[in-house]
Amino acid sequence: MSKLVQPHGGGSLKPLLLPEVERKDELKRAATLKKVPMTSRETSDVIMLAMGAYTPLDGFMGRADWEGVCANMRTASGLFWPIPITLSAAKDLADSINLEEEVALVDGETGEIMAILDVAQKYEIDKDFENQHIYRTTDSAHPGVQKVNEQAAVNLAGRVRCLSEGEYPSKYKGLYLRPAESRAIFAEKGWSKVAAFQTRNPMHRSHEHLAKIAVEVLDGVFIHQVLGKLKDGDIPAETRTLAIDAMIQNYFVPGTVIQAGYPIEMRYAGPREALIHALIRQNFGCSHLIVGRDHAGVGDYYGPFDAQHIFDTLWPGALETQALKIDITFYCTKCYGMATAKTCPHGKESQINISGTKQREMLSKGEPIPPEFSRPEVVKILQEYYASLKK
Repeated sequence: MSKLVQPHGGGSLKPLLLPEVERKDELKRAATLKKVPMTSRETSDVIMLAMGAYTPLDGFMGRADWEGVCANMRTASGLFWPIPITLSAAKDLADSINLEEEVALVDGETGEIMAILDVAQKYEIDKDFENQHIYRTTDSAHPGVQKVNEQAAVNLAGRVRCLSEGEYPSKYKGLYLRPAESRAIFAEKGWSKVAAFQTRNPMHRSHEHLAKIAVEVLDGVFIHQVLGKLKDGDIPAETRTLAIDAMIQNYFVPGTVIQAGYPIEMRYAGPREALIHALIRQNFGCSHLIVGRDHAGVGDYYGPFDAQHIFDTLWPGALETQALKIDITFYCTKCYGMATAKTCPHGKESQINISGTKQREMLSKGEPIPPEFSRPEVVKILQEYYASLKK
């Protein structure tokens, strides 16, 4: 019997991707249905449903679930869920769709049919209500708020049957792991306590330090990077993968770390996003999520530790995966190594604070990256990437 945490909801994993033998005929049938174009975020959510990462959801949320998730982090049935998973459609298209009708969900960028939706409900939402609860702001400069505001007028809800995972399985072969696959790997290694490390950046020394703290107290670390759409200026997954692999190969004990990726699109929802990152990692088999400074934040919308504090507000049984809360990390010139405010007694004048944003700025300007910031093997890969942008 597996010693890993149970999938969210207490049951089995619930991947919504139809078996391969059924997909060909269903794709033919889907081609005859009305087509609903999806945004990149909605397409990402379909793939998350397909792989079972959103277990136990069976599709896109209706009004009661949307409202409960926004206001109380609970679906209508009482299931803990911190961010609504919804699908929008233009009003004229929504008006042409009948309840209980099947429609084809299409990737709005590639035109690929991704899923069939059994339309159970159509409803309009108060976007400011969603933004205030999920993002704690209605400021349109916030990228998550902007996405919500750009949604079409009507939400369509219902059960989804997924027909494709897009390009991810072939493009990221060996990196793209489904929850059932990561669980099998953990079980094979004999791991029961696993920390997930969420990243959309190449890992610098602070990230490395966080992961090593987890290795010290748990069985292993699952470095789980974002493969979905990012902000302008973020480093692409292909480069990130090489950089992270260089760090693992040179600075971690073999067999203590697994690198993988998943197709989520960042919402930059800070505390609420930290919670859904933990929920998703529970489905992947992780007992802990490493939560450091300003997890999934953007700008100055959240306090540096708001994403840690929100875990303390959950009710018993809401979430099995726990936050591994770690203080701000930095390089101390007096300690001659990485430290946190809990382990280093020296003042700020001895601290070299490291951030992905600062490192990207230095790389884009061709400035040297000191070893206190990032490992030389990692820097070399990143410098080659930035040099290629100038050709």
